[in-house]
Amino acid sequence: MNEFLKKIIGDKKEWNAMEARAKALPKDYRVVYDEMKQYIWKSSGLSSTDIFKDLLDFFEEGAANGKRVLEITGNDVAAFCDEILRNEKREKTYTEKWRETLNQNIAKKIGK
Repeated sequence: MNEFLKKIIGDKKEWNAMEARAKALPKDYRVVYDEMKQYIWKSSGLSSTDIFKDLLDFFEEGAANGKRVLEITGNDVAAFCDEILRNEKREKTYTEKWRETLNQNIAKKIGK
């Protein structure tokens, strides 16, 4: 079970350090980061925290340069998230694996 949790959210210390970094962001960045985090977890089934580390780096740089968060993400934050996910090389989710297995089994059994 411990390995499963570690795979899901990575090392707890690393996760806590990332959350501390997020809390240090300006308010508008924190709000967008938290909302994006929820969207990414719900929509992608990611099993890695790397995407969030990269996002924090990106947001910290933008904040340091005095940019507003929506100047970085654009007004369609969901589209921004979707683009990140498209570019993210990730493991398949359990659901994706099950779908793939189902389709392969059917194709084998009916000869297609």
